[in-house]
Amino acid sequence: MSTITPGLLRNCKQCGYELGPGALACSQCFALVHADKLSELTTRAKTLEEKGDLRQACEEWLGCLPLLPRASKQAEWVKDHARQLSLRADAAGLAQLDTPGAESNWHKNLRPLWTLILFVFVYAQIYGVKFGVGFAVLIFVHETGHFIDIKRRGLPADMPVFLPGLGAYVRWRALGVTLQTRAAVSLAGPLAGFIGSLVCWVIWLKTGDGLWAGLARASAWLNILNLVPVWVLDGGQAALALSRVERLVLVVAGVALLILFQERLFILVAGGALFRAFMKDAPERSSWGITVYFVAVMILLAVVMRFVPSQGSGM
Repeated sequence: MSTITPGLLRNCKQCGYELGPGALACSQCFALVHADKLSELTTRAKTLEEKGDLRQACEEWLGCLPLLPRASKQAEWVKDHARQLSLRADAAGLAQLDTPGAESNWHKNLRPLWTLILFVFVYAQIYGVKFGVGFAVLIFVHETGHFIDIKRRGLPADMPVFLPGLGAYVRWRALGVTLQTRAAVSLAGPLAGFIGSLVCWVIWLKTGDGLWAGLARASAWLNILNLVPVWVLDGGQAALALSRVERLVLVVAGVALLILFQERLFILVAGGALFRAFMKDAPERSSWGITVYFVAVMILLAVVMRFVPSQGSGM
């Protein structure tokens, strides 16, 4: 993942008018502040298009967005053009599957299955076959939550890819979607994780087998950790849609759950939310629906941690 941080430009190159902090266009003459960089990016993107490298061209076009005013016609055109390039690249990939010599594409499509098998094998070696397989399945349930939420919105997504010892991820093309949509997709994983924990909890109640209690708690613990609103964790992606006040609400919720359920993992959630509350990436627009969603998932997972008999992460 790469981002472009606009430089600190003080005066417009066209008219000399003083620019405000983070300005992307001059308020006096409406010239684009980063016109030179934009020209460089568009030249590279057009060259890649001519060569037929549509996916890389799409990435170059998307690199223009941080340098363009969000509501500008240029930004809308870039998003639409990138979306069209992505669709053309997908169509070209599907067409190759029907042509001779496309074994590499089949191998690529089977990659999620191979990574899942390796993922299960690694955790079976670490925790034993029963717990390792169950734990891998619960992570699969978490990633499937993301995948289903993306697909039901009509957006393109790849099947989950598993990284033994690290976790898993679902790659999707979030072209032109709102921060609220990104946040909802991020929270769908922990919500699915709660459902997996709940199923294990019910099986434990029916059978009395401690294996299921351990799996229920391990899944809840991992999903709470994923809600810490930092970096590329699901909570970090969801927090991008929350205003400063809403991030402080997460701080209060984390502290309250820490006190009520005596689960120290919520210290990380509260601390991460407090850190994000003072960052400059908080949007002005409120997303109370996402805030309620976030807190609700925290509470559901806290209930599992409180009432399933195990210790620590359950592993």
